[in-house]
Amino acid sequence: MNQSEYLLGFDLGSSSVKATLLDADTGKAVASAQAPAQEMRIVSEKDDWAEQDPEMWWSYLCEASKRVLQTSGVKPEAVQAIGIGYQMHGLVLVDKSQRVLRPSIIWCDSRASDIGKQAFEALGEKRCLEQLLNSPGNFTASKLKWVQENEPELYSNIYKMMLPGDYISMKMTGTISTTYTGLSEGILWNYKQNQPARMLLGYYGIDEELIPEPKSSFCEHGRLTAGAAQALGLQKGVPVTFKAGDQPNNAFSLNVLGADTGAATAGTSGVIYGVSDKPVYDPKSRVNTFIHVNHTEQTPSYGVLLCINGTGILYRWIRENLIPGETPSYDKLNHLAQSTPIGADGIQILPFGNGSERILENRNPGARFFGIHFNRHDTGNILRAALEGIVFSMKYGFSIMKGMNITPGTIRAGHANLFLSPLFREAFANSTESLLELYETDGSEGAARGAGVGAGLYSDEKEAFAGLKKMGTEEPEPEKIELYDAAYRKWKEKLNEITL
Repeated sequence: MNQSEYLLGFDLGSSSVKATLLDADTGKAVASAQAPAQEMRIVSEKDDWAEQDPEMWWSYLCEASKRVLQTSGVKPEAVQAIGIGYQMHGLVLVDKSQRVLRPSIIWCDSRASDIGKQAFEALGEKRCLEQLLNSPGNFTASKLKWVQENEPELYSNIYKMMLPGDYISMKMTGTISTTYTGLSEGILWNYKQNQPARMLLGYYGIDEELIPEPKSSFCEHGRLTAGAAQALGLQKGVPVTFKAGDQPNNAFSLNVLGADTGAATAGTSGVIYGVSDKPVYDPKSRVNTFIHVNHTEQTPSYGVLLCINGTGILYRWIRENLIPGETPSYDKLNHLAQSTPIGADGIQILPFGNGSERILENRNPGARFFGIHFNRHDTGNILRAALEGIVFSMKYGFSIMKGMNITPGTIRAGHANLFLSPLFREAFANSTESLLELYETDGSEGAARGAGVGAGLYSDEKEAFAGLKKMGTEEPEPEKIELYDAAYRKWKEKLNEITL
């Protein structure tokens, strides 16, 4: 391998698209770019709906690709492979001409919750959990059923249904495929029979032909067409060699491939992700089990995902709506939050204002604020209560994972989003009682490393992570564990009031 070889990774989020160029020899990022400058729009025409235009994703991805090449000065012919990480659970529908038929129903859209609940009951909870490891819930298969029931004419024109990353891969290569981990995240995979979930497809009346061919995450998914290469500023024929949903990809980016470590993110949503070599499940499907990126029949690997919909979005909402005047920086918000002690002087905030929450069995209670006193509390108290409420909701879900024997002693996170806040890191480490390790990486860098593995440029996973840089650690402290636990118990009392 010579130093002129580079890997290009994309991370398609619901807020933006990020691209990173990685030097394949050193394993270090040489440049990154993000588009758009402001957050991408989520359209919500009705309560609990959330849609985005896939063509918008492609436009911003092309912009980020050209920008990262321009910033780095890397010549297009030096890019050897492409990796794609993407927002999970979304539904993209195309006709035989590969034209998008409707906006994507994205991950935080809750319209199909009742459809999934009815399927869970009709098929039998035990049967679903043993074969699908999850309730059909509000996942991609149920969203497709919603389209069938509510938009029958459009449904009749569907050639293939895809996840967001499958759509991006299609735009790049002109070929349609998915991955085993992708089918699992849509509740379209039967773990017991090791095949597509025909039980659920049959119940929903969905033709299996609508489901793309699944492949490994690490393999060639096609090569850039001439048109896609021109749009991206690259050369024709570059292979797409990695594809995975954002949370399995984030775990991969942090070298979380076994049970001893877990991964966490705290962007728009908050996630803890653990790994097991057994197909475990939560009887209430409050946390969800999917196929991890390194899974094979010989060496099984499953990712257990805890997701809180309203984390960073809550902090942004407070910043934009409750603080008058010029919008302050997040550094200033963190400084204000640190001015009040653990427990936020009696304020509790439940951060559930962004769709149905899986850890609450697909309930959508909305965000709740408790205990505010006008003569005593200020912005700092509210900000601290928000950060603690986010962490406490993650701790609540983490306790469910521990009941499934998912007990990583170390949790890794990228040095980004809410993990940039010293207060958030302190609250997270002491509430989960885990060693927190921070790394200089993100989903786009992980996708680039995945592309290197899929293209065979790395001999093994160890070589792929040679350039991964640890930024620091946060260790739990006994005195703070006790204080955060006391605050958590009060927070949980409020949660029980609205869920029991």
